[in-house]
Amino acid sequence: MKHLFLIFTLFCLSFSNSQTKNQSQLSIDNIMQGEGFVGYLPTDVSWTDDSKHIYFSWNPDNDTLRSTYRVHINTQKIEKLSFEDLKAKTNSGVYSKDYTQKVYEKNGDLFLLNTNTFENKRLTHTNNRETNPQFSADEKSIIFQQDNNLFQWHISDNTLKQLTDFKSGHKQSESKLNAKDQWLEDDQLKYFNILDKRKNENDAESYRQEQTRFDSPEPIYLGDKNLYGLDISPDLKYVIYRVYKSPNDKNTIVPDFVTQSGYTKDLNARPKVGGEQYTYESWILNLETNNHYQMDTNTIEGIKDKPAYLKDYAENLSEFKDTYENAREVIISNPIFSEDGKAIVNITSQDHKDRWIMLLNLKDGSLKQLDRQHDDAWVGGPGIGWFSSPEMGWIDNNTIWFKSEKTGYAHLYSANITNGNIKALTQGSFEIRETSLSKNRKTFFIISNKVSPHEHHFYHLPSKGGKMTQITTRKGGHEVTVSPDEKQLAIRYSYSNKPWELFVMPNKAGAKMIQLTESTTDEFKSYNWIDSEIINFTARDGAEVPATLYTPDSDKKNGAAIIFVHGAGYKQNVHHWWADYYREYMFHNFLADNGYTVLAIDFRASEGYGRDWRTAIYRHMGGKDLEDQIDGAKYLIDDHDIAKDRLGIYGGSYGGFITLMAMFNSPETFKSGAALRSVTDWAHYNHGYTSPILNTPVEDPIAYKQSSPIYFAEGLKGHLLMLHGMIDTNVHFQDVVRLSQRLIELKKENWELAVFPLEGHGFRESSSWSDEYRRIYKLFQETLN
Repeated sequence: MKHLFLIFTLFCLSFSNSQTKNQSQLSIDNIMQGEGFVGYLPTDVSWTDDSKHIYFSWNPDNDTLRSTYRVHINTQKIEKLSFEDLKAKTNSGVYSKDYTQKVYEKNGDLFLLNTNTFENKRLTHTNNRETNPQFSADEKSIIFQQDNNLFQWHISDNTLKQLTDFKSGHKQSESKLNAKDQWLEDDQLKYFNILDKRKNENDAESYRQEQTRFDSPEPIYLGDKNLYGLDISPDLKYVIYRVYKSPNDKNTIVPDFVTQSGYTKDLNARPKVGGEQYTYESWILNLETNNHYQMDTNTIEGIKDKPAYLKDYAENLSEFKDTYENAREVIISNPIFSEDGKAIVNITSQDHKDRWIMLLNLKDGSLKQLDRQHDDAWVGGPGIGWFSSPEMGWIDNNTIWFKSEKTGYAHLYSANITNGNIKALTQGSFEIRETSLSKNRKTFFIISNKVSPHEHHFYHLPSKGGKMTQITTRKGGHEVTVSPDEKQLAIRYSYSNKPWELFVMPNKAGAKMIQLTESTTDEFKSYNWIDSEIINFTARDGAEVPATLYTPDSDKKNGAAIIFVHGAGYKQNVHHWWADYYREYMFHNFLADNGYTVLAIDFRASEGYGRDWRTAIYRHMGGKDLEDQIDGAKYLIDDHDIAKDRLGIYGGSYGGFITLMAMFNSPETFKSGAALRSVTDWAHYNHGYTSPILNTPVEDPIAYKQSSPIYFAEGLKGHLLMLHGMIDTNVHFQDVVRLSQRLIELKKENWELAVFPLEGHGFRESSSWSDEYRRIYKLFQETLN
């Protein structure tokens, strides 16, 4: 009998503990605290110069601000840096060829570090700002920038020389007297000897000063343009400078109503898409001759090509000319130099249809094409273009490396600058995400999703081509920082339900990854977070669409489902690492606890799946990307017994836009939707994001009419909740105000607007997050449950 009682007691305790672990009740107020609930995860990872410590940003004590910490990779001892430690901490910089010295900038001053003795020497101590230091080719001097000019500091004798003299405005020319005034002056000098004597003395003094003046750089006047980039060749013979001219365009105004002063303040924000754009020029200054000349892009291949979409607006197609009379505007990157002084540049057309990699002749500014990538939609991809700086460099003095999406996926290539031969170093249905070259230039260090679109791993690849060697192995996401001696890796690693932590491992395959931090709170760890399932459903066009599925326990399932739409359009949210949308991830756990099935889709336009997936929305946002949401709803109905009249949808920014399009264009699919900080009319968004996808409203009005929710508002039938920050300088509050007026005039009733006076695009305050998501949950409870 005692044994039976003991067994029963142990069973009850075990069941009770299981229930506590697996059914801890989440609250919206808790999970919307963000880092205060999850924990402050390590960020901003870097190494000490001796490769023995890792720096990172952390806040384990829940202090007012994050602080910088360091951890010893062998002892694993973690310590918080003092103010003195922060002052002594070195920044990233430029190494000498033998890596025995490093020059870097910190707080506007320059420092020189001996990497053998770790002796640190302060080179400047001024109120001006010195930036962009580099070694000359002979490594006898350091070149740096101050006040839009280049200076040379000689290491041996500490002397300083100014190399350029760029000046704003125009040169003041000597005024020439008119005939009448010249006669009067000549007559004065002729009849007044003292005046003539003084003039001769002044002329003699000016001549003497001119003859005894030390050499100095000739001034270059920029006129109505502004300097924005300065580079110098390693041999110090050529300066490449870039200038821009600001457009005469109208900026938007965002009123800030709740201010410290009590007065409304107007925030000066961005222009709208399609306005006049900045124009750019790139020039070369020969320091030996003082000649300067412009890089000429007017004759490069395809520079006058018209975009294909313009044919849709041709009145007579047979008379349509597929080239412009004038060359398209371009942006030229900063040059990248080889060790022997050759230079390559990346050139991007301002309409985003073309990207050229060119060999630059410094002697005359001429350009030789090494690679061209054209896309009738827009050139993009990781490390290629469109919100991604071009990744490229030199393998040796005759070979460059670069990335291209020419096969449909972002891959790594090399090109011989002499014969033009191009070699694919990687290939396949995956992306090379990040690339750097080892110090000896023999190995590429790569982040890739080769294993799966839903994992990121670190690889080695021989620089001449060969097999990619996978270094990291854990399922999930890896953000890797290589130590200065390239022997160790500092890794931020996470999994779907395990937030980012800091790890260290040797830089070789098969090595063990050791965890260094523990950042999550006890409250966060008390809940059994869902290891959400990644599935694929078949869209109407046959595409296999990836999505993350959250399913409630069978005894809780309520027959309703919610689809979450991620923001940014070009972003990935279906993966095996801790989400950027971590509040939404926790909210989806909360929804599953309350019986809802949740589906989060990497719809067409999402990042990580190659060019065709990215550009499927070209000229029609709210086309295939919306169809993927509707087809996802059908999948839920067919495969997960979801009632067809109990489907909701929500998302923020781009996700808010898709939510509006779903509620207006597919009202039979979604009974309710919550649209957060939504674009309601793409003609009112910014140029940099919108014009690659939709071109401009004047040139391609069809694209804007079929892509903007405001034109489809009459389709609203279900229940719509809109939420927006009033000081949003990204997607302006004006967007939702204009749509509200449209809904009023259409006499629509089932909609509400919640405003947040002290929030911008990305909410900051937990009170705002909580209010927002309580309203979203209430909407779904009242309409779906």
